Amino acid sequence: MKTALTGQSLMARVVRSTSWIILGFGTGQVLRLASNLALTRLLFPEAFGLMALVTVIIIGLSLFSDMGVSNAIAQNPRGDDPDFLDSAWTVQICRGGLLWALTGVLALPAAAFYNADELAYCLPIAGFSLALQGFTPTRVETAYRHLMVGRVTAITLAAQVFGIASMVTLAILTQSVVALAIGSVLQEAARLALAHLALPGRKNQFRWEPAATKELIGMGKWIFLSTACFFLTTQGDRAILGKYLTLEAMGIYNIAFFLASFPVQLGQDVNQRLMIPVYRDKPARENPHNRRKQRQLRFVLTAGILSMLWLMAWIGPWLVDLLYDARYDDAGAIIVLLAASLAPSIIVLTYDRAALAAGNTKGFFFYTATRAMLQTALFLLGMTQFGLIGGIAALGLAVVFSYPVLMRHTRPYAAQDPLHDIGFLSASLIICGGALTYHWDQISSVLLQM
Repeated sequence: MKTALTGQSLMARVVRSTSWIILGFGTGQVLRLASNLALTRLLFPEAFGLMALVTVIIIGLSLFSDMGVSNAIAQNPRGDDPDFLDSAWTVQICRGGLLWALTGVLALPAAAFYNADELAYCLPIAGFSLALQGFTPTRVETAYRHLMVGRVTAITLAAQVFGIASMVTLAILTQSVVALAIGSVLQEAARLALAHLALPGRKNQFRWEPAATKELIGMGKWIFLSTACFFLTTQGDRAILGKYLTLEAMGIYNIAFFLASFPVQLGQDVNQRLMIPVYRDKPARENPHNRRKQRQLRFVLTAGILSMLWLMAWIGPWLVDLLYDARYDDAGAIIVLLAASLAPSIIVLTYDRAALAAGNTKGFFFYTATRAMLQTALFLLGMTQFGLIGGIAALGLAVVFSYPVLMRHTRPYAAQDPLHDIGFLSASLIICGGALTYHWDQISSVLLQM
């Protein structure tokens, strides 16, 4: 136990980093829940629907323009080279400024498309956070590269507290959705200031080294395409639902998604920050011992994250009744549907980083593209033919149908584990199926209203 906490081996750093990520994510979710409860009493459901649309557009811009700087620093042999890091930082700043400008360009068209006039001013305000993100020092990614994430976690949580306090204060003063937009910018500003002040290491300088830029663009072209597809798999449901649902119903769905998806978000965070170093430093194809260790880690992560999702499938409606007022009662039934449909995405979560760790961004893109196209097509088909239940079911079906592509692209890295997949899928079918049956009366009532 002492070695796991103080040693410098890869697994010791994995244990410590996992602990910090889980602690940071758990604390962050508690803070988000607390702010959510306060803000739902200060503002109206439509405000959360509107802010969900703002978030979808901002995340969409961010993902559709991602050059893979984080992955490049984590995977590239030059990930500790000052010239490489400064060039990456310069690229980030240029990208952030361009994205903020795009939020202004898209504001009026988005307001017209979603028939929400408030988007015209909320989107450029919240979009300023993208410009601020561009100035984030590469010391943050260096800490993740070497699995030393304690101080980064503390900075993130401190900034979140500041952002929440700002949102609540502004909501009391303005009684307007603009409080959420300004609060998100203040939170990003606090995170940026703390990262520059509190993280050790050299300060970044403006630099444009041709060789480093070429490497970033070479890796980034496939990451760019992959993250564009990742947007469709993680945000596409809300981008489409914004056209089908009223802002009030969209706000209720967003509350449900916040509660149901936190295990998935935790899994994505752990997977992004830990599995690349694990696959990079201890390749399974080079040593059977490495493969066994990866398999053990995969089983532990999947079991832990799925257990939280299973629990949410059962207690979601009761949790909503306990925490929220009557305006949000329908969110409970949606949580059960979402939890059941999101289970497959957790089961396959740890696989795709094997290709990224080996620098195979092209293979990673083909899998994410397949899954994104399937999910988008199935979601549109499900919504038009079966309503909300069809759209939610598409989130899980897309993972199942794209599974053969994932297995093909992970085969060269000895990352496949059929026993893991079959076992956890069978357990999910039983546990989530039981939750759907138990709560079906409430679910069917909500579906009729939406």
